[in-house]
Amino acid sequence: MDLGIKGKRALVCASSKGLGRGCAEALAAAGVDLVMNARGAETLEETAAQIRAAYGVDVVTVATDVTTEEGQAKVLAAAEGVDILVTNAGGPPPGMWSDWSRDDFIKALDANMLTPIALMKALLPGMIDKGWGRVVNITSQSVKAPIPVLGLSNSARAGLTGYVAGTARQVAQFGVNINNLQPGIHATDRAVSLDQGVSSAEGISVDDAKSRREATIPARRYGTSEEFGATCAFMCSQHAGFMVGQNILLDGGATNATM
Repeated sequence: MDLGIKGKRALVCASSKGLGRGCAEALAAAGVDLVMNARGAETLEETAAQIRAAYGVDVVTVATDVTTEEGQAKVLAAAEGVDILVTNAGGPPPGMWSDWSRDDFIKALDANMLTPIALMKALLPGMIDKGWGRVVNITSQSVKAPIPVLGLSNSARAGLTGYVAGTARQVAQFGVNINNLQPGIHATDRAVSLDQGVSSAEGISVDDAKSRREATIPARRYGTSEEFGATCAFMCSQHAGFMVGQNILLDGGATNATM
């Protein structure tokens, strides 16, 4: 399918690996030029070089922590005038409700709620002026059904979802669509970290922890960054112009809900 976005330009955050890289690659395959961001310069440059070679698109890299004000300023300077924004940041650490302090919640809000909001506020006016734009926020299945040990993520991402619900309906009239993509467990470093946590806590092997988690997913496997990226690219395409303020769950059926 021709996504109709060849020649557009996108900012994809946290895109040197994992789900962010999946989104960047799928957009590049559709002919979209990229501004890629990640904290680690070496991995970011390696990924950017591979994408340039594979797809022939222009790729600008910004190695910085986008969850800081300084990092946001650097990214936005490189991304001025982009047509597509994909926000993404690593999730907060797991724990129990009694573990977290106010500072822990502030860090989670800064990374997973306030950073996407800051990027949207900065880039939406340019999209509105052009009469076309797409924003996809990578959130989590925990917004749909909270995960007890991910209370920090539950809270911050739910806050972002509320913000998007209202904002998306204000900017849709200008041809700008904002939606959220909610991943379940995918085969990324985040999944490895979660499985290692279960392994340590319960005294089982990492493979056993993974197998146990896979058994809770109707698809009986973890998702891939490639299929996640393909979904993201469709949400950024010309074909998604009537999709407004939606939360698209991509979890292999793990969330037991009718709607």
